[in-house]
Amino acid sequence: MTKQDRAVRTRLALIRSAAEQFEARGYVRASLAEISAGAGVSSGALHFHFANKAAVAEAVEHTAARGLCGIAARARDGDGCALQRLVDVTHHVARLLCADIVVRAGLRLNAEAVAGRVRDLRREWRECVHALLAEAERRGELAAGMPPHRSCAVVLAATTGIEVLAREDPGWLARSSLTDLWHLLLPCVAAPHLAGVVDPAGTEPDPGAADETGVAWEEQGRAGLALR
Repeated sequence: MTKQDRAVRTRLALIRSAAEQFEARGYVRASLAEISAGAGVSSGALHFHFANKAAVAEAVEHTAARGLCGIAARARDGDGCALQRLVDVTHHVARLLCADIVVRAGLRLNAEAVAGRVRDLRREWRECVHALLAEAERRGELAAGMPPHRSCAVVLAATTGIEVLAREDPGWLARSSLTDLWHLLLPCVAAPHLAGVVDPAGTEPDPGAADETGVAWEEQGRAGLALR
């Protein structure tokens, strides 16, 4: 293993350990000593990569943002039914939140803005949802009387609520929970000709956590030193 590979692995281990501490203890109570111990490295190694706790939190947020925004971008740039892509992206985000503690901790840090924000992920999620619904309107996929701004408000309230509830009960992120949500929303949002066409359970099989997060984490790791 090269020196650069070891540095990347150390940085990733610190980010994951920090996410675990932030989730378990909160930003204020989490300590750099606990983060370095959780990563199995010395405090000196931590300070080689991060100047302070705020810098560690920023790296956790940045890593979470890469994963979440990558999923959103693929949904916006995809082909086919825009409403189905919206359903699919909610399932993708839920799976990632369920499987990856770094994404969960990064989103929570971002929402609470305890260490300053790298970017506003809630705003970016709103823009993703609105963009897909605006495309759905152009394609004639929305029900009459449900313009993008109205349907966007409903989808945002529901999905944000699920993310917040899942902090105490991860079951809210289960595929069945999102499927139930879309069973309720689609009859109100989708045009009549799409009844029975848009799948509320999503169109892709539910991948294993290693497939969903492992590849993404490895890709982020290769670029990890650039995040400093």
